[in-house]
Amino acid sequence: MKPHNLVVILLICIAAATVTPASAGPADVTVTSSTLDPSVLMKGDVGTLTVEIKNNGADGVAIRSARLYGSGVVGLSDPYPSVGDIGAGTTKTFTFTVRADGGEGTFYPTLVIDFQNDGTLRHPVPILVEDTPLTATIVGKPDAFSEGKRADIAIQVGNPRPNDVSGVQVIPQGTGFTTTPTGAFIGALATDEARTVPFNLTPEGETDVAFTVSWRNGINAHAVDLTLPVTFGEDKRQADLFITNIEVTPEAGRYRILGDVMNAGLEPARSVLITPGSSAIPTDPFRVYVVGTLDPDDAAPFEVTFRTDGNATTIPIIAEYRDDDGNRYVMTAVVDLGGTAAPSAERDEGIPMTGIVVAILIAIGVIGAIFYSWRRK
Repeated sequence: MKPHNLVVILLICIAAATVTPASAGPADVTVTSSTLDPSVLMKGDVGTLTVEIKNNGADGVAIRSARLYGSGVVGLSDPYPSVGDIGAGTTKTFTFTVRADGGEGTFYPTLVIDFQNDGTLRHPVPILVEDTPLTATIVGKPDAFSEGKRADIAIQVGNPRPNDVSGVQVIPQGTGFTTTPTGAFIGALATDEARTVPFNLTPEGETDVAFTVSWRNGINAHAVDLTLPVTFGEDKRQADLFITNIEVTPEAGRYRILGDVMNAGLEPARSVLITPGSSAIPTDPFRVYVVGTLDPDDAAPFEVTFRTDGNATTIPIIAEYRDDDGNRYVMTAVVDLGGTAAPSAERDEGIPMTGIVVAILIAIGVIGAIFYSWRRK
């Protein structure tokens, strides 16, 4: 072998001995996951974007910086100006605060990682922005409201958004009414989930009741209002009393009326009282007749006694009752006295004049007999 060939072979061996194995590079670093809290933003919402990278190589890789940029969804937090090495087979997490500045749609802010030994990793991160709010619906209310009468209200809150929400509350707003409870807490609502909350509402006058439904999308507060107009009208379910089967009987110095009172409504009538009206003077034994509770389609007899000034041809009979909330109601039935005046008397419940005359005659006879007997002695 020629001497110069030996020199070439020697130089090749020396070069091979000094070459080190290839180290891991930018191509070995990949983005493994990205998460957003909340998972779907609304316009103006602030969220937290977390991106995880992994070094799939056999050696560490030096990273100089990491940053996020884009439009529609922009980064609010500072970039990472100095990162350092990421070891072989390990992961590193970057967290950015972002805000949805654009409209609805899917936006792709880009994560940019600069490596120490040249090279750059660019990874677009999809972020969905959707402005669909929660829904609020009145699913239960009376046909009509009455002043001071409690009404049952039911509000259904639904979540049509593509992500879960938290902290859901329903708060009545306004004046001229009271509610029980004063607010309802639902809490978390999953996507496509709905919950119903009940309220007892007592209006003091005709008004509008606003139910504010508030919730949080991540750390972002949102609200929607539902308005319930409160107008007064006839309650189709309330107790409805009728007085029937009237019998008028004139007595000594007074009248006696017997009859039946019936509840033709759909709710119970509580504490039912029957009394003669203002043009009558109630007398014993039935100045007031206490019926008590009348359930729907129920009937009960009653009896009242009274006297008049002698000129009345009709008399009002008053039925007073209360609902379940203690509200007072009155109905009046006019009764014809039949054109027959009650027999007069010196005083109510007194002894008739005929009886008094008989008693006087008997007393005179007794006295005369005693006097005659005494004279004979």
